[in-house]
Amino acid sequence: MANHLQDTTTLHNGVKMPWFGLGVFKVEEGPELENAVKMAIKHGYRSIDTAAIYENEEGVGRGIREGLKEAGIPREELFVTSKVWNTELGYESTLAAYETSLQKLGLEYLDLFLVHWPVEGKYKDSWRALETLYKEGRVRAIGVSNFHTHHLDELLKDAELKPMVNQVEFHPRLTQKELRDYCKEQGIQFEAWSPLMQGELLDNPSLQEIAQKHHKSIAQVILRWDLQNGVVTIPKSTKEHRIVENTAVFDFELTTEEMAQIEGLNENHRVGPDPDNFDF
Repeated sequence: MANHLQDTTTLHNGVKMPWFGLGVFKVEEGPELENAVKMAIKHGYRSIDTAAIYENEEGVGRGIREGLKEAGIPREELFVTSKVWNTELGYESTLAAYETSLQKLGLEYLDLFLVHWPVEGKYKDSWRALETLYKEGRVRAIGVSNFHTHHLDELLKDAELKPMVNQVEFHPRLTQKELRDYCKEQGIQFEAWSPLMQGELLDNPSLQEIAQKHHKSIAQVILRWDLQNGVVTIPKSTKEHRIVENTAVFDFELTTEEMAQIEGLNENHRVGPDPDNFDF
């Protein structure tokens, strides 16, 4: 388990991925985005997660370049993720989408490239493209996002390589126990998007009680819960004090009872679309 901001989990192909990173969903291009990425790197983050559909890869790339330069850190120490969007799914179009993401980010390779959503009839061809990119050494790891167990079962029927990561909506109101157990059995690293439920949990009485016991914020308690569950987490923030505050989760530990109490908040409630009922 993670005991430090730069601790890593080892994916099933041997690549090390930080447990903790910065997400940039819905952060528009511009100085705020670039500064957020720079600040994250300055304060010790070593993982940045974006996607083609966020339409901010160019700004993320600028933030990465400036952040690495200011911190005196080589590119190899940063783990960068992007994702192919639904309109680009298919073998050739996914290969082209990877090139576009690299170009926008201004990078020579990605550390992780994901199929963003399991669009029926298309995601397998995209997966073949990711396998090609991986076999050619153009990307360090490949994975999926928003895949249920049945999507993974279907993918694995024809896949040469097993996804290294499955990034899904995960928070105390959507604990995805069955999917987490499945990914663990398969050696697929589970990763949370929207770990703080887009702020909807920040006044929850149960979480408030636990937070007060540890002299922490509710956000810190939730992020700690992720890490103790063996879940990679990528909270989003553009404010420097929050970027720093989110990392103060390595100096305390939730008890078994507190972990269970948080798990008990599950209502299978989503803030994002259900992958089985998504209007692709």
